[in-house]
This record gives sequence, C-alpha cells and structure tokens, in this order.
Amino acid sequence: MTASPADSLPFWMKGALAPVREEVMAFDLEVEGEIPRGLNGLHARNGPNPRRGVSGHWFLGDGMVHGVSLREGRAEWYRNRWVRTPRFAGEPRTPDTLHDLHYALANTHVMAHGGRIMALVENALPVELGPELDTLGSVDFEGALTTPFTAHPKVCALTGEMHCFGYRVMSPYLTYHVVHRSGRLLRSMPIPVPAPTMVHDMALTARHVIFMDLPVVFDPAMARLGTMPFAWSDSHRARLGILPRGAPVEALRWVDIDPCYVYHVANAYDTDDGEIVIDVAWYAEHWRGGPSPSHFDAARMKRWRIAPGASRATEAFLDDRSVEFPRIDDRRCGLPHDTIYAVLTEGDLAGGAFHALIQYDLRAGTSVVRDFGGGVPSEFSVAPDPQDGRAYAVGFVFDPARDASDLFILDASDISRPPVARVKLPRRVPQGFHGSWMPRA
Repeated sequence: MTASPADSLPFWMKGALAPVREEVMAFDLEVEGEIPRGLNGLHARNGPNPRRGVSGHWFLGDGMVHGVSLREGRAEWYRNRWVRTPRFAGEPRTPDTLHDLHYALANTHVMAHGGRIMALVENALPVELGPELDTLGSVDFEGALTTPFTAHPKVCALTGEMHCFGYRVMSPYLTYHVVHRSGRLLRSMPIPVPAPTMVHDMALTARHVIFMDLPVVFDPAMARLGTMPFAWSDSHRARLGILPRGAPVEALRWVDIDPCYVYHVANAYDTDDGEIVIDVAWYAEHWRGGPSPSHFDAARMKRWRIAPGASRATEAFLDDRSVEFPRIDDRRCGLPHDTIYAVLTEGDLAGGAFHALIQYDLRAGTSVVRDFGGGVPSEFSVAPDPQDGRAYAVGFVFDPARDASDLFILDASDISRPPVARVKLPRRVPQGFHGSWMPRA
C-alpha cells in the first residue's frame, strides 16, 4: 500500500492539530443549553498555526488566536486571527536582528492584564490585541522591558501584580520582572543560573517566587536543524530557586529536586507552618536526543513540598494518569487551592490524544472526569459569574462528527454534570496551547 502524503507529515501538521488556513468571522452562534447571563466577556485561546508550509516543530507555527464573545446570555461572535508580527509579515531575519524581541511568533498564550490583552510567547515581547483580536503592536512597557517575556506570567490573587520572567541563550540567561496591576513595569532583576535552559513556567505564592532550573538545555545542533534548539542533559542539575517576594537576589536559595522537566505549574502556595507546596505536570525526562517529529513525552501530576530551610524538596505523585495543561481558578493564584483541572491524554501527546477533562479534588483526594464522547478538548479555564456567584469551566472541544469545534461551558464545581451550555462554532479550532476567560469591564 502506498503511503499518503499526510503519513509523512509531523504530528503537529495533521489530525486535530492540523492548522487552518483562513480567518473567519461568525455572529449569533447557535447554543445548546443556556449561557449564564453574568458571563460577559471573551474566551480566547492561542496556538501555533503555520501560515504556509510545514513548521520546524509543534512550537514554531505562527500564532493564531481563536475567540468567542459572550454577552447577556448570547454567543455574539467567533473570530480567529493570526497575530500580525514582523515575522508573520515576512520581514527577513538577519544576523543584526537575530535577537530582535519584536520578531515573534506570539503563539502560546493569550491573557489580559493592566488593561491590555496580550498574545505571548517565551522568546519575545508580548503583542497587544484589541477587543476583537486585531493586532495593535508589541508591548515593551514604555521601553522598560529589554528581555523576552514568558508565556506564563502569574497574576497574584492578592495584589494584582503580574510576576514574570524572560529567558534567553545569552547572559543573563534568566531575568525576573514584576508588573503593577495598572500595567507598569516595577522591577527587573537577573537570576543567576549556570546555563541557558528552557524555562517555560514559574510558580508564585503569597510570599515567594519560585524559578525552575531544569535539565533541558540549549543545543546549537538542534538550532541548526531548524527545530526547537533544546535537548535533555544528564549533567545539568534539577533545582528550584526560592526568592522571597520583594527581596534582593542575594536572598535567593536553591532546592534540589529529582531530574525532570516541567512545562506547566498548576499553582503554588505557602502553608501556615512555612512550607511551600507546588503542583506541576511532571515529565521524568524530556527531549533526550532533541525534539522528535513523531513523539512527545507524557506527564503526570506531581506535588513538591519544600520545608523551611530545606535543601531538597519532597516529591509525591497526585495521580498516575497522563495529563497536561493543568489550571486552577485564577482567583486562587498563589493561595491554597483545592481544585485542579487538566486535560487527560493517552500517553504520548504526538497524536493529539487529548480525550477527556479531569477535575481533581485535592482536599478529598478524588477526581471526576468529563468524557466528550470522541470529542477532543483543549485547555479549559475558569470563568466566574459575578451575578450568581458560581464559576464555570470553559474551553474548546473539537467534534470530529461535524468537523467543527464547540465552546463548552461546564459547572466548575463538578465538570461531570451535563454541560451548562455548548456554543457551536462554524469551523474546527486546532489543538493549541493556552487561553483565558477575560471578563468585560
């Protein structure tokens, strides 16, 4: 039997992950069930969507944001828009612009802070979007930001401050930033690390910032191949940097952990007795030999606990099942949390094998699962309703039966209950990365 052309494509270019090639707009979307009238805002999600050709890695497609606007119980519109960056516009990259922070893919996350909606990627500046997902331009915080910016800022539930970082392959490899809730950059501080590692996320508590220095390290050979330029290193020590919030870098201390990689932190918090608790999606190792076009490792939920003054964290799994994209209600960021939502996978993520949503009740030590009956869920976020005081889990789910996606609205207290509402979209939303519920002011 002759192989089809699709068989030779990397996993991120086919199936539920395959890009869409056009921007569309649809109004007054069909709804099954009833959208809570207090959910007024925008649910948007970002992801890599190559404009043409085959990208060199899942992480290297042009950024495309998909959004659904809810207003007064209606789904008023769906839009998808590429993020218009210099790279998207086709401006050539030269040796002089190799480290140009405007030359971005802007393909990993979309969130709001300080009056801005921002599309984020971890090797460039944020890109501001308008309320209808049009691109407004790069954000450098009035010239104060001079490093890349993470795709995973943490917004403190108590202060509204955004804690973030940038990493790069030249010294200083890692820089920590704090942004006031108004959107003004308050602080930038280099964090001493010995090598250029891939730092995708961080953790925040009410009293501490936690940095992850893990053994996925810059590899020039991978860069020359046109893929993600990082690979697993057996010689690089795995550790967590603990910095009291507001303290100088001299107060930073390092805590050892087992070798691993972590893309995503669900949340972290301080206990009453001074312990730090961090819940993460944990990979035993990642990209040994470099990224693969046919394989992507699997993660499990793990908890690190760091006692006051300890030089090593204690570690315990929260679950044996394979998951990714852990989220909490963002109103608990940095505070104790009882609930984590994550996407259940079938091991290797290369096939886009996301098949259900899981909700962990950490206090009870139990979980419930929402199986979408063949549907393929993306990451869900939590949308609080200020009118009825309830919270809802919202996210896109691809329905292969009609080759289109839906926005599901689930009861966040128990996602296994029948959906509150299902908004039918006019087309497929490819499996992507991260997004947010952004209430309308």
